[in-house]
Amino acid sequence: MNSPVKLLSVGALTLDTILGVDTLPARPGKFIASDGVQIASGMASSAACAARRLGADVSLWASAGDDLVGDQLVAGIEAEGVDCSFVRRVTGARSALSAILVDTHGERIIVPFYDKLAQADPEALPIQDLTAFDAVLADVRWPGAAALALAAAREIGRPAILDADTAPRDVLERLFPLASHIVASEPAAFILCGEERGPPDACEALAGRTDAFVAVTGGAAGSWWFDRSAGSVRHVTAPRIKAVDTLAAGDVFHGAFAVGLAEAMPIERTLRFASAAAALKCLRFGGRLGAPDRAETLAMMAAHWPA
Repeated sequence: MNSPVKLLSVGALTLDTILGVDTLPARPGKFIASDGVQIASGMASSAACAARRLGADVSLWASAGDDLVGDQLVAGIEAEGVDCSFVRRVTGARSALSAILVDTHGERIIVPFYDKLAQADPEALPIQDLTAFDAVLADVRWPGAAALALAAAREIGRPAILDADTAPRDVLERLFPLASHIVASEPAAFILCGEERGPPDACEALAGRTDAFVAVTGGAAGSWWFDRSAGSVRHVTAPRIKAVDTLAAGDVFHGAFAVGLAEAMPIERTLRFASAAAALKCLRFGGRLGAPDRAETLAMMAAHWPA
């Protein structure tokens, strides 16, 4: 690769307060954290930071209030080398917040807050021409922006990647037809297909509803993707690790997937690249701060999938 690929990441930008606890609370009370960090994060923002660490040039299109939290968010993402010139600042709006508890097994509880004023639909893309970008990645947290970006990318033949995660069904149904590549979490796949289906069946069912590439991620169980040339679902294992913190693993997966796709990696290698990056992130506390660099990711791939 002679020059870095260029990505546009569209969606969430939140101030995350992440606290480590022994066990996730099952009752009201006061609980003392064993670790803690406060960072600029959110699905699209975390994916952007992960993609930057993997060697891409990345721009973020997100929305924040004109408050001090918004200043902190932009500064935090810019510190990772991500271009934030497209971040919209909305007068009178409050920037997004998220409170997160992570237990010793890496599992988490996430409670986000998004101000409806800050998340109002944009009137247009931040730039008219997306041809400068090799791929566009959008999450489900700012649907109006995601719809504009995915449709515009697909129209000019760029990969239009949807990070389909837990969201109202109408949001998923709105964005699903606009993407050229859909990577859905198990919960999102179940929202669209019903919980009676396992991930392989859900993957096949989703692929039957679109001509887009479709994959379903299952954390430690790996990911499934529909191979249209073979007419069947295929599985990519995940590296076996002892997770410390699974927060932002899906975001890192999507950021790495976007990098691999933009670099024209074969699709199975792209999924392995994404799986390796997500696994490495899970070894470190602190959400997206655990995202690996390219050398670490390639080393994990070589260890888990020897040539």
